Amino acid sequence: MSFIDEFETNLEVIPNLLQKKYALMRDLDKSLQEVQRQTEERCQLEIEDMKQRIKSGGITSDSSLLKFSDDTLDEQKHAIRIADEKVALAIQAYDLVDTHIQQLDQYLKKCDEELRRVAERDNAAATEPPTSTIDSNVKTGRSGDSSKGGRKKTRLATTTTTTTTTPAVNPTGMDLDLPVDPNEPTYCFCNQVSYGEMVACDNPNCKIEWFHYGCVGLKEQPKGKWYCSECAVKRGRKKGK
Repeated sequence: MSFIDEFETNLEVIPNLLQKKYALMRDLDKSLQEVQRQTEERCQLEIEDMKQRIKSGGITSDSSLLKFSDDTLDEQKHAIRIADEKVALAIQAYDLVDTHIQQLDQYLKKCDEELRRVAERDNAAATEPPTSTIDSNVKTGRSGDSSKGGRKKTRLATTTTTTTTTPAVNPTGMDLDLPVDPNEPTYCFCNQVSYGEMVACDNPNCKIEWFHYGCVGLKEQPKGKWYCSECAVKRGRKKGK
């Protein structure tokens, strides 16, 4: 059984264990309230009795007889024991949850170490000399626009150098805890550096221009002209006019 399977198995029994401990605490609380009520009534009666005996001259106000009975003192000690039991149950419930939290922290630490090792292996693989297949990351069929094609090739050269230092492990555009050159340009809606396969918007005035496949829902190179969502909306408005 793996660590996560064992953790999930133990986690499933926590609600029942906590429910039992909370039920015991409620029962103890009811018992404690009843003992406290009885003790208060007994103390009140004994205080009134002491007052009557002082008035009648049976005892003086500074007499050693002015004290609660042994039964009253025993009830007070019993109330203290019940309160201690409640505190012990609360500590047990806390320790139960805290133990599982510590186990989860250990599991997350192991996962983090494993992810770092994978990232280091991918980073080492990405530092190998690029092959001629790097051009497959760029949408083809746009050489007819010579001025834009030249600009795209310049952007490709930049992204090619950056992809050799940044592993393509972010297909969804999420932030990654990987070393990135702060001077490296960013692209796409996710505002991340270039990596993996990217597609260029066919609008020459597109503000972003380059997009990661995963961020725009592409799995392969689009056929014909392709526009990002913002440029597609602008084109639709112009056609509507």
